[in-house]
Amino acid sequence: MVIALSLADISAATLAVSLLLYLLLDGTDLGVGMLLFCFRDADSRRRLTATILPIWDANETWLVLLAGGMLALFPLAYSSLFSAIYLPLFIMLLALVLRAVALEYRGHVAPRWHRTLDNLHQLSSLVAAFMQGALAGLVVGNQTQAGPFAWLTLYPALCGFGLIAAYLLCGCCWIQWRVRGPEIRLAHHLAWLFLVLSLSLLTAINLLDSRALLQAWQRPPGRIALLLMLLTLAGLLFAMARRRPVLALMLSLSLITLCWGLLIIGLYPWLLPGRLTIQQAAAAPATQLFLLGGYALILPVTLAYNSWAFWVFRARVR
Repeated sequence: MVIALSLADISAATLAVSLLLYLLLDGTDLGVGMLLFCFRDADSRRRLTATILPIWDANETWLVLLAGGMLALFPLAYSSLFSAIYLPLFIMLLALVLRAVALEYRGHVAPRWHRTLDNLHQLSSLVAAFMQGALAGLVVGNQTQAGPFAWLTLYPALCGFGLIAAYLLCGCCWIQWRVRGPEIRLAHHLAWLFLVLSLSLLTAINLLDSRALLQAWQRPPGRIALLLMLLTLAGLLFAMARRRPVLALMLSLSLITLCWGLLIIGLYPWLLPGRLTIQQAAAAPATQLFLLGGYALILPVTLAYNSWAFWVFRARVR
């Protein structure tokens, strides 16, 4: 029994890491895509697109690993979730496909089509980011059985807008680091706006439903995470004020990581809050062992590929 519980926790942690890496990596890409709204000239849009074009597909690998792992490691939760959130999930996946089309085709079409593809890139990034936050809100708020349009209610919608603001903040820091051009100045000013917006929406979300936060506060790891969040926020303010984009990006991603960790601490041991615990939803121990063995091989390879891609395309875009 102890082994089964331990395996279930490890399986859940593996999926949590996959989701976190997707949020950090592809979330930054989505932030850059949404920021095309703020840069209207063709040369700026070319530079912004060029910073994410070589790496966006590798970043989405983590979403594929998450979906496959969820199906195999927690089939009961997968079936329950898919039947309840199929509409916003389909919209999110369609938006990601359209973003891929806009990114990949931009370099192979006549210049007159660039603005159309840029507009598609902006809109699809915005929709994908909102849907990801709304899906999280549905699960955390225990609204997965509230109907196909429950993601339009207040709590999931606030989560969607909150994730948009967080992605935009990361995108601004990314632009300041990866672009060599006049875009840096505007990105710096926008970063302050999106930081304030992110914190405001995070506060509103927790005021609307503070159960996970209060549960996390009652546990020592949750208190440690909250303290680290305050220290990270202070460091982020310093980095932004001193115009240190690499440090600001790292601290922004760290802040998202700590928020994610705090949420997990507050929800544990629930996989679907109020419905299924990690142990109840887990597959058979033999299945978990087999899949975790595969993950032990795939995760390092995927991380190595991501790291290699960042290293190869590390030069700033002119």
